[in-house]
Amino acid sequence: MSAALAIIQKCNSFLWGGPLLLLLMGTHLFFSFYLHFPQGKTWKAVRMSFKGKDDDQNNLSVFATLSTTLAATLGTGNIVGVSTAVALGGPGAVFWCWITGVLGMATSYAECYLSVRYRSRDKAGTHVGGPMYVFRNGLHMPLLGSFYAVLTLLAALFVGCTTQSNSMAETGKSSFHLAPSLTGFLAAILAGLVIVGGIRSIGKVCVRLVPVLAILFTGSCLLLLFLNRTCLFPAIALILKDAFTGKAVGSGLSAGSLMNVLRYGIARGLFTNEAGIGTSSIMAATSSEESPSRQAYVSMTAVFWDTVVMCLLSGLVIVTNILKRPQSVLHASQGTLTDAAFSSLPFFGNGFLSVCLIAFALTTLIGWSYLGESAVTYLTGGRGLFLYKVAYIVMIYIGAILPLQTVWECTDLINACMVIPNVLALFLLRREIQIT
Repeated sequence: MSAALAIIQKCNSFLWGGPLLLLLMGTHLFFSFYLHFPQGKTWKAVRMSFKGKDDDQNNLSVFATLSTTLAATLGTGNIVGVSTAVALGGPGAVFWCWITGVLGMATSYAECYLSVRYRSRDKAGTHVGGPMYVFRNGLHMPLLGSFYAVLTLLAALFVGCTTQSNSMAETGKSSFHLAPSLTGFLAAILAGLVIVGGIRSIGKVCVRLVPVLAILFTGSCLLLLFLNRTCLFPAIALILKDAFTGKAVGSGLSAGSLMNVLRYGIARGLFTNEAGIGTSSIMAATSSEESPSRQAYVSMTAVFWDTVVMCLLSGLVIVTNILKRPQSVLHASQGTLTDAAFSSLPFFGNGFLSVCLIAFALTTLIGWSYLGESAVTYLTGGRGLFLYKVAYIVMIYIGAILPLQTVWECTDLINACMVIPNVLALFLLRREIQIT
């Protein structure tokens, strides 16, 4: 295991040490200018997300699509992911995570537009789409579509699944003294009960849970920032300075290189909002909305809520706590900087954060299960879906007992492999993308 981990780390150091950072930021910048900054219509897009029909028995409403997309993205990326980014990259990583979200909204618009335009219907009449269908129907490259589908299947089993169950296990162990194996077993049972019901069952659960969880977590972050208000502006100044120098003097953390700041900020930003990977476009294709542009706007807001708002709030909470209570992070590990910050809440404290993380992780497990299901549908025409669901549920348990470092290194590698073909499709079909 140690030898394999060393190889994965070397691959990640190369890919995320420059090539993919340039590719992603270049793609985000290109589509921001090419599409005349669709980010400027964010509030219009937010209003769109609450409209649309909900009488389609086979497909999701635009709001259900957004909720399910957020279910697959909100979670450990906003809590543990931001924490590891700050611990490994320094406070400046918060800035680059945020920039990845702001610019990534344009890339999200582009990939979701193409996904809706080139989607298909399965035998039950349900919309299916994503980069694999864009390759097949838009570029007439079914083999490349199959390659992306295989990557999506691996991502579902080894990224969307294991990172969440691992975080649940770590939280259950530290907060409630639960054995990781028990947490993994319970998570597998709870997620499995929803997963077996298919996309409609997944959509119903996400519509009920995700908005409530997002409001509770955002409200708690705002409360903590109010309590740490004397350190808010110094924290912002520290984040901006470290973002361009890599020298977080006075942060209470060891200073890192500028490349580490960039790597962990952008990598964690990509992990949490998935702009550039293409997975969010798979969920966008399930919408009952017929207009590719309208659905692309709605799907774009998932990046806004996930990274521009919630990751920024999480990062500010962590850095203000470091400045106000440096002793609280002296022995904090990569994933516990957020835990240290939330310990100062006047009510429940770490218990509240633990419950939020577990609930977010559970919804992410549920949302990601459909992404893998879509990949299996593309590869086999729907055959083997039951075996996939069984394998996914088993991986929930396995992820709970894997070491945290192994899980995150595998996450970065698989994300990197998915970015390249997805970005290729975006550039090849850029003239087909319209903005209204």
